[in-house]
Amino acid sequence: MSPSGSEVTLTAAVERADVEVLAAARAGTAASGRRRLFGFTAGLAVLAVCCALSIMIGSQRLSLAEVLAALGGAEGEAGLIVRDLRVPRTLLGVLVGAALGVAGAVMQAFTRNPLADPGILGVNAGAAFAVACGAAAFGVTSVSGTIWFALVGAVVSTFAVYFIGSAGRGGPDPLRLTLAGVAIGAFLSGITSGITLMLPEVFNRMRGWNAGSIASVPPDAFASVTPFLIVGLVLAGVVAKPLNAVALGDELAAALGSRVVTTRVISVVAVTLLAATATAVAGPIGFVGLMVPHAVRWFTGPDQRWIFAGSAVAAPVLLLASDIVGRLMLRSGEMPVGIVTAFVGGPVLIALVRRRKASGL
Repeated sequence: MSPSGSEVTLTAAVERADVEVLAAARAGTAASGRRRLFGFTAGLAVLAVCCALSIMIGSQRLSLAEVLAALGGAEGEAGLIVRDLRVPRTLLGVLVGAALGVAGAVMQAFTRNPLADPGILGVNAGAAFAVACGAAAFGVTSVSGTIWFALVGAVVSTFAVYFIGSAGRGGPDPLRLTLAGVAIGAFLSGITSGITLMLPEVFNRMRGWNAGSIASVPPDAFASVTPFLIVGLVLAGVVAKPLNAVALGDELAAALGSRVVTTRVISVVAVTLLAATATAVAGPIGFVGLMVPHAVRWFTGPDQRWIFAGSAVAAPVLLLASDIVGRLMLRSGEMPVGIVTAFVGGPVLIALVRRRKASGL
């Protein structure tokens, strides 16, 4: 029985509609890709500007000609300031910022918690507690030594928070994870404060470190922290695509072929390496891992691959900009970058909590 004319017309209309929908979807995907690429390129340009300003601006005023001559190898006071102080400080700001930004993005993705952050979930507090114990018991204050204590403290606190937040029915719950992280972070911070107050020599060693600063870091710090940061960033890139499936729920992710447990384990290792290394070298700098992934997500959408890449660029911009502001705020000295980011991050955290719907994960 041959189809009637109306059925043929209806079939043709449906096929045309399918083609139009497919064409519109492809056009939307292409436009989204162009927007993401443009945003990423713009972020790199802003980062380059921040790096240039970080090298040029400081307590000692130098002209552009002096800075360029110092970068070219000129000797003298300007060369000492630029090559030995400002350039390492700028590079450290880029590394630490990228580590904190990506660590926050990974943590928000694998916990499905829009308020997840290495500081809020107790990772920074665990690292700081272990560093204080290392300084008090063994007198370890160098970056190459404190990094191992920071890693151990971050690992223990991360697993403790995840274990408590996963207890009960339903698996890990964003609210329980946040509450567990805040509780453990406050507990460890209190013990750390007690150690530093009872031992004046430890307090003197950790006074500037506790505020969070990328100034006065020895050049050998790069050799100590770079391998850990590279491994952490590579692991974050490995789990970026699987985390897109995990965001849909464990059961659906498993149905799509994603190894949920393996993805979460690699995510925890990546967060631990990035957050602990950044904390060991620069101190506990808060809110960077919370603010940046949210801001990036507004432009890139929920694709974790773009969120991680954008966070690796945008977080150093925030950290360097905060560091530059800290240099200019006080006439007689500098304000640590951790204090500046706290001034910015506090209101942002309140705004995120008051929003009825946080940016989608």
